[in-house]
Amino acid sequence: MSELIFDKSRSGRRCTAIPKCGLDEAAIPPEFKRSEKASLPEVAEVDLTRHYVNLSRKAYGVDNGFYPLGSCTMKYNPKVDEDAAELRGFNDIHPLQPSYTVQGALYAMDTLTKYLCEITGMDALTLQPAAGAHGEFTALSLIKAYLLDHGETKRDKLIVPDSAHGTNPASAAMCGFTVINVPSTPEGLVDIELLKNAVGDDTAALMLTNPNTAGKFDINIKEIADIIHGAGGLLYYDGANLNAVMGIVRPGDMGFDAVHLNLHKTFATPHGGGGPGSGPVGCKSILAPYLPGYTVKKDADGKFVFDRAEKTIGMMRSFYGNFLVCIKALSYIMTLGAEGIREAAENAVLNANYLMEKLKDTYDVPFKGTCMHEFVMCLEGLKKETGITASDVAKELIDMGIHPPTMYFPLIVHEALMLEPTETESRETLDNAVEALKKIYVMAHETPDILKAAPKTTPIGRPDETTAVRHPVLRA
Repeated sequence: MSELIFDKSRSGRRCTAIPKCGLDEAAIPPEFKRSEKASLPEVAEVDLTRHYVNLSRKAYGVDNGFYPLGSCTMKYNPKVDEDAAELRGFNDIHPLQPSYTVQGALYAMDTLTKYLCEITGMDALTLQPAAGAHGEFTALSLIKAYLLDHGETKRDKLIVPDSAHGTNPASAAMCGFTVINVPSTPEGLVDIELLKNAVGDDTAALMLTNPNTAGKFDINIKEIADIIHGAGGLLYYDGANLNAVMGIVRPGDMGFDAVHLNLHKTFATPHGGGGPGSGPVGCKSILAPYLPGYTVKKDADGKFVFDRAEKTIGMMRSFYGNFLVCIKALSYIMTLGAEGIREAAENAVLNANYLMEKLKDTYDVPFKGTCMHEFVMCLEGLKKETGITASDVAKELIDMGIHPPTMYFPLIVHEALMLEPTETESRETLDNAVEALKKIYVMAHETPDILKAAPKTTPIGRPDETTAVRHPVLRA
């Protein structure tokens, strides 16, 4: 267990000397004063630096190594995008400044909005949502506002496939919809006949990811769209997996009416560590009057100004979204250009299929044929043979210097491991991952006790996960 910074504290040690203030001391009202001194560690600068640098080395991210977290698109974040977000014109401004003083920032927001509309095939877009699930909630709120505005009060059913991300039914429930679950076919696609039976005059919308969580592109998407639209419902596109098709096919052309995007996935802004993320929502023109918060437009003089939609659903968060995250995404798109965006998607699919082909004779891949950006392995057979679970395999990967893939998801696959290599990984990195996973398969049969004890290289090995979930200790 790592020492806390308080464990290094020694009375009288100082990190820096604060010079005396040349201004008169202000009287602080008694009610705002502490009753006792703040509990702060007393350490030297060198101790402080070493403590946090050593802690940072224990964290694992895309800059450390391979991070094949399926469904989360943990790709490398180009440093040029970080540099763009550090420019003073973007970094040293305030959201309450008059619009005429931040024309460059508004131009950047307007440009990103247009690019994202072009990539998704949407007519309008808001940058306000702060993350993916927030984008889901925003998009569904648009749909609900549209339906209520058109007197469709009985449309309270929202259809969600059983392969959907867990946030989909949660977002639907938060918006007051009743969730209707539709099972997938053995191929991992939407069951058309079951979908036909599920729709009716109470259908509000269908939530769908395409490619889906099984790593499959649903070739029946136009028929699916016709079924939902024919019943008077709308289609919402979960953009979590857009990385596989950006620049190739657009949700708007598939028939979707609204889409959320994950800038912290698809467009290479930092992902993980609790944020900040960004989940812009695009929509067709029928939903545009309900967009939240502020969007950017040009006034009669050609100046950029903030605007609010005619029937806006209100503010989904403070101000205009995670602005600097948006700048990183804009830099990423402008660096790659239209051809580069398409090539990134093609390479993401190529890498996933390369990895799958190398592993499918060792591990069970339940959904056969070409995958898109990710694929799922089923370790149920391995568990029955050896007692080794998907979790055991994932923990051994940690000792091999590889971040584990997504475990036990999608729920339609037992003992699932879902891998998404993204386009930024080299063939050598993928070969190393294949070698590690094949070695673990052999260990499962020959030395399973080693896998049951993994990980051995981390500060904490195997906590009691059940107790941790039921009785979390959130502070020392």
